[in-house]
Amino acid sequence: MRAQYDFSKMKGTRNPYRGLLKQSITIRLDRATIGYFKELAAELHMPYQHLINLYLRDCAINQKKLALKWAS
Repeated sequence: MRAQYDFSKMKGTRNPYRGLLKQSITIRLDRATIGYFKELAAELHMPYQHLINLYLRDCAINQKKLALKWAS
């Protein structure tokens, strides 16, 4: 590999997939939930954030609704 490359004549192009990239957010989760996903992710040899993203994406794609029943 060359020690130096000349990129001065390169034409820049915008990333066409920019709109599909992930967005950084802040979310508060309880420790038990994070622990569950960390353990599961360790078994699957993947980052737990990626696993949470995959789960949430599946919920969004399949339009899963959470059925809550509050105790009286």
